[in-house]
This record gives sequence, structure tokens and C-alpha cells, in this order.
Amino acid sequence: MASNNSIVSFILDGKIVNIDFNNNNKYTPITTVLEYLRSLPKHKGVKEGCAEGDCGACTVAIAQINNYNQLTYKAFNSCMIFLPQLHGKQLITVENLGTSNVLHPVQKAMVTNDASQCGFCTSGVVMSLFALYKNINNPNKKEIDDALAGNLCRCTGYRPIIDAATQACAYDGIDKFTKNEAEIISLLKSINKFSTIAIENDTQKYYIPFTLYEALKLKEKHEDAIILNGGTDVALRVTKKHEFIAEIIDISEINELKQIKVNDNSIEIGAGISLEEIKITFENNFPQLSSLLSVFGSKQIRNKGTLGGNIGSASPIGDTIPILMAYDASVILVSTKNERKIPLRDFITAYHKTEMEKNELIKSVDIPKIDKDTIIKSYKISKRKTLDISTVSAGFRLNLDENLIIKDIKLFYGGMAATTKRAEKTESFLIGKKWERKTVEQAMPIIFEDFNPLSDARSSDEGRKIMARNLLLKFYLDTN
Repeated sequence: MASNNSIVSFILDGKIVNIDFNNNNKYTPITTVLEYLRSLPKHKGVKEGCAEGDCGACTVAIAQINNYNQLTYKAFNSCMIFLPQLHGKQLITVENLGTSNVLHPVQKAMVTNDASQCGFCTSGVVMSLFALYKNINNPNKKEIDDALAGNLCRCTGYRPIIDAATQACAYDGIDKFTKNEAEIISLLKSINKFSTIAIENDTQKYYIPFTLYEALKLKEKHEDAIILNGGTDVALRVTKKHEFIAEIIDISEINELKQIKVNDNSIEIGAGISLEEIKITFENNFPQLSSLLSVFGSKQIRNKGTLGGNIGSASPIGDTIPILMAYDASVILVSTKNERKIPLRDFITAYHKTEMEKNELIKSVDIPKIDKDTIIKSYKISKRKTLDISTVSAGFRLNLDENLIIKDIKLFYGGMAATTKRAEKTESFLIGKKWERKTVEQAMPIIFEDFNPLSDARSSDEGRKIMARNLLLKFYLDTN
């Protein structure tokens, strides 16, 4: 049965676009923003290079109203965003930045520094730099590199692009968008973000609730619906595996899932907070989590991916899981009937399986505050520094007494089994012994007894064992 509230609205080219999916044969709820833009006559600048968030050729910027009634501009991969996810936002493409007569400062700097050759990747590079321009004035080399980590450019080389970024981003983010912000905010506020959007037809259902209670009611009614929080994993099922997803509950608009609560002994992080926001916010509280996230995909991916999504996928190579286990984090699950808290170490039961019931959602992740005597480190080994899934990852936790005797040690490894797994035999050997190189070298071979990993395209089983063993030695060296 069709809903009366099936219209998705967003701003493009300075105007509100309304798409009624219940009365539209051109687009489906799993049409990507990339596909949508390519279907329009005047938005061909966006390109498809990989359709999996690796190349950045499809990068766009999306503006949203923040808690301070201001617009924030962030870069995203349009190949990984379903069209309904634009609801209540402003979509900005390279065509919106400037004209051939009046270039945007970023475009002008790209031209001045000869930062383009074939041009295929250029629009995506420009959009990443536009987001940088709007967020950081006079960025340093590290900040520029981070902004460009998700953009491949095979022919120009990055030096002139970096020069262009340095030259362009020196105007406090002031541009034509600044002048129009009041008008855009007014338009965005006129878009419905209160009553649940229900896209329903004979083959597909897509829901966008705006409260946690409404989302939980939908989950009770549609137990097998796919939960879309960030969508960096779900989108690939459509773009790469060509799956047809019949039911989706999109919880990415629920503010209750984007809260940070500071308790006496812990910090509770909402499941809907983006990984990029977590990376920035918790540099001091949880530095090892922040450090890991700096090599978690690109900024475009971190802007979209969420903590709840990364944990809920229960992937054996989910990068955040080993370090969160080392932090002794817990998952808070919620349904319409109750709320419960489960240690993350017990939450994942098997390959892509968790303790979560069909009527539950992940509300937040609770991380205890760490005392000064606890040492925590995170590691990731992959073929590429940022845009790559880990081959082996690890989260380690260590407590020593005043004589450097190991009181407690936890060694969590990803990529070594069907789930994130502890090296329990190695831990048992180490407890009670002195934390010194001799002890660690004696423990390293025991790693081979703890794991029996698979061989795949990333590494052989033997290679993984050697990596896991060597990470223990690296942990010792980093703590010594």
C-alpha cells in the first residue's frame, strides 16, 4: 500500500528537488546519487571510476544544517549514497562551483598550477578540495593529504594538486556559497524531517524514520529489513554484487543516535555518529581509536561510515572492533520493550553474526575511561595505507606493576579468524612475567598456536601468522 509521505526532497542548483518514488518509474530507492546525476543533462562532471569508494572520481559535497544553525560542507562518494539519503540536504556538484568566466578559488588554483591532465579525476579532486576549502583555512600538508587520500589521479601527479590546495584554501572559506547560506538554510528547514518517509511499491520498501521510537516500530514490523546507518557496506552490495534489496530502514536521520554522553566512568558514543567525527572528537580521550581511524578509508568514506555500522557488520576485518575490545567497550542495544548492554567481546558470536535480536538496533557504544596505568595500542597492516581493508589488525591492552610484571594483558586480533579473536594462549604465557624483550620473544611463537587463519588474496595463512607474531614485538617496542 502506498504511503502519503513518499517524497524525498533535497536542494540541487539552489532549488528544492522533489522525487516521489511511489509515482516514479525512472529512479528506485537504491538508485545511487552518482547514477542520478549522470542521468541529468547538466551534471556530467561526476564520473564513475570504481563504484566502490576507491577512486574519488564521483566525489560530491553535501551541505547540512548543524546544531548551531550553520551549514557544514563535507565530501562524499556519490557512488555509495542512495538517492533517498539526500533528503533534507544540499547536493553540490562541480558544476555548481563556478563558470568558465568566474571560477571558484579552488578551480582557479587548479588551473594556475597546471593540476589537471586527462581531467577524468579532476572534478572529484576539485570537490574534495572544495570541502577542505570550506572547513580548514591555510591547511597544512597533512590536512591536504588527508583530504585527497580518497582521490586517485594517475596522470597529473599530486604535487601540483597539493600546490593548488595550498594556494586556494586561504580565504576563510568565503565564496558565493557563503552569501547564499541564509537562503539555503531557510529552504532546508522547509523540508519535512518529522514524519517518517515511506517508499512502498510492489517490489521494494524504503523507510526514513526521524525518531528512534519510529525506527524500532518499523524494525518490529519489518524484521528482515536491512538497516542502513552509514551505508558504506550496504551500498557495495548494490553497486558491486548487484543485489536487489527489498526492504531498507534508513536510520541515518535519527538525532538520538548521534549523541555523545559523558558519564562518570565512561563515554557513550551514538551508533549514528560518523567515523570522521569520532576521529576528530576523541583524539584526547581515546587516542588509539582516533589514530586507527586516520587510516580507515578516506575522508569521503569516514564522513559516511558510522561506528554502529562497522560493529553491526560483525566483520572479522572490521577495523574498529579489535581496538574497541581492547578499550573494553560495550554495545547498548535497544528495542521498543527494553535496553540492554553487552560487552563487545561477547557481542559477536560467529562470522557476521551477533547477539542482536531481530527487533533491536545498536543505540550506542559505551567506552570506559582509561586510567593512566593502562597501556592501549592499535595496529593495522594492509597493502595500502588508507584505502584498504586490513590484512591483520590488532588492539592490545597491558597493565604492569611497579616492577614491570605483567598483571594483565589482552591481545585482540582481526583478520586471523572468523571473528575478532584473542590470543589466549599467548596471554596466559605472558601474565605474571616481566615485560621485557626476552619474555616477548619467548611468547611470539605461541601466537602460531592461537590462530589458524585462512589464505586469501591479501595474504597466505603463514604470512598472517608472521604479521600477528611481529605485532606483539612491535607492541613491546612501542611501550618500552
